[in-house]
Amino acid sequence: MDMTDTAIDSAVRGYLDHLSVERGLAPNTLASYRRDLRRYGDFLRRRELREPREIGEEHVAAFVRSLREGDGERAGLVASSAARAVVAVRGFHRFLLREGLTETDAAVTVRPPTPPRRLPKAIPLADVERLLGAASTGDGPRALRDRALLELLYGSGARISEAVGLDCDDLDPETGTVLLRGKGGKDRIVPLGSYAREAVDAYLIRARPALVATGRGGPALFLNARGGRLSRQSAWSVLRAAAGRAGLSTTVTPHTLRHSFATHLIEGGADVRVVQELLGHASVTTTQVYTLVTVDQLREVYVAAHPRARSSTPS
Repeated sequence: MDMTDTAIDSAVRGYLDHLSVERGLAPNTLASYRRDLRRYGDFLRRRELREPREIGEEHVAAFVRSLREGDGERAGLVASSAARAVVAVRGFHRFLLREGLTETDAAVTVRPPTPPRRLPKAIPLADVERLLGAASTGDGPRALRDRALLELLYGSGARISEAVGLDCDDLDPETGTVLLRGKGGKDRIVPLGSYAREAVDAYLIRARPALVATGRGGPALFLNARGGRLSRQSAWSVLRAAAGRAGLSTTVTPHTLRHSFATHLIEGGADVRVVQELLGHASVTTTQVYTLVTVDQLREVYVAAHPRARSSTPS
């Protein structure tokens, strides 16, 4: 197979540059686009297509089918991953048309597969408290850091990338808030509860100075053992270790704490639009899925408690 660079490859690089510079996509999102478009480029190359103008609707449609079914070179993807790849391809073809590299949009009629709607996986408050209680074992710098990290994740609903990206100056002790830098460069200010504030204060006073001393210093809030910024992977490890010590039977991820943050707010009576702002969702529709969790729980209580919720079984 000819692995030389093609005009399509060059156009893909131009589109990725556009997403990075002009659209300001987050690094993780940009990496997903790069992977999906590399798969698309490989698909087109195997069909000996080299120029953007050679790509027709039939090629895009065949690629979309291959995403779910596989194509002999790669296995098929789950619906959510296939949908993400289709979004990348549609954006790429809009870019080709806008830049004058094609005369038509070959992907204009393509629709991504609809992923199954999944309710967020939250854990009960009692499990959250067990998890946070198991976050730190002792008063060493790393133990205090781990407790502060997990308290902040649950106390603010932050994404893991937002938490490890925090600098000390993003905390406002006067107002008890934290500045989170969300997807697409969208910042938001979120209040921290007393437990999270106390854990973060303990870390800043009793632990962070010791961690700073092992490195070159810097603005990062959460530091690793070498004094550098804590990575997403290390933060995941902190959470897994705490979940193991807490003996939780369910799989717990950083997003589990984010989902639990939102679900517990909704259950406590918070308005869905307030939760939308706290989570940094662009659309309230995304946030409304948390109300479905509460409705399901209400339905279970209703069926169990109401005398005429279920028909009686004839004797």
